[in-house]
Amino acid sequence: MKLPGPDHPITITASPKRVQVLFHGHLIAETDRALRLQESTYPAVLYIPREDAEMAYLAHTDRSTHCPYKGDASYYTISRDGTVAENAVWSYESPYPAMDQIKGFLAFYPNQVEIVETDDTLSAKAIRDIVEHTDSGSGASQLEHAAPNVDGPTGSQAT
Repeated sequence: MKLPGPDHPITITASPKRVQVLFHGHLIAETDRALRLQESTYPAVLYIPREDAEMAYLAHTDRSTHCPYKGDASYYTISRDGTVAENAVWSYESPYPAMDQIKGFLAFYPNQVEIVETDDTLSAKAIRDIVEHTDSGSGASQLEHAAPNVDGPTGSQAT
């Protein structure tokens, strides 16, 4: 086990943005609690809390790797609508003490998924919940449930 230091710095900070992870257009993870891990001169990696990921689409694999600074990484394959991305996600399930902040978090390979950082305050999940709540799925117009409150096509005021 090696400790981060001046020769190999590792910093972990809270991402100020909402992070969405898309796999072939499908929302796989979304959070406003992502962590940004900057290790030495490598590109920064966003870590997503496991509870903010759609784990039903991830399958644990036998692959593992070792980092002398973080510990042993486990891997997951994404499978959605017949499309598969092998070992596209990794997690340090028991990281070394210096990296304990990323325990229970997932990281996604950006060449396997689309990672979107946004300032939007309303999440895609919240929007989906609103739509599901207001749309019964029957195909019937929701306008039938409320009296109109604007001028109709003939210019008369609705009552």
